Amino acid sequence: MTIQSPTPFPSTRAISDQVAFDRAELGVILALYGRMVASGEWRDYGMSFLREAAIFSVFRRTAEHPIYRIEKRPRLRNRQGMYAVIGMDGQVLKRGHDLKTVLRVLDRKLIRPVD
Repeated sequence: MTIQSPTPFPSTRAISDQVAFDRAELGVILALYGRMVASGEWRDYGMSFLREAAIFSVFRRTAEHPIYRIEKRPRLRNRQGMYAVIGMDGQVLKRGHDLKTVLRVLDRKLIRPVD
């Protein structure tokens, strides 16, 4: 009689090869997105989850380049901050450690004088 050792189950926790927004971060981003859609500024969005970054892109129309990108780069956590808002031309509008304070740069675009 031969005794075989048990076959281990495959690991249920796969190591993630991509960065993603968590539920709280998406809640903050989608709250801003909802306000901007209600004001008529934004119309569509797209999300990309890459190895180094998670990107939330905002579009005025579907078939064009994003007007803003909200990026999360965990490698920059100890440097400038892992959150950034980047404009259409690639210019970093705001970077920081707290997502809510970084997104305030886009909230200011919502405030306009009333005629």
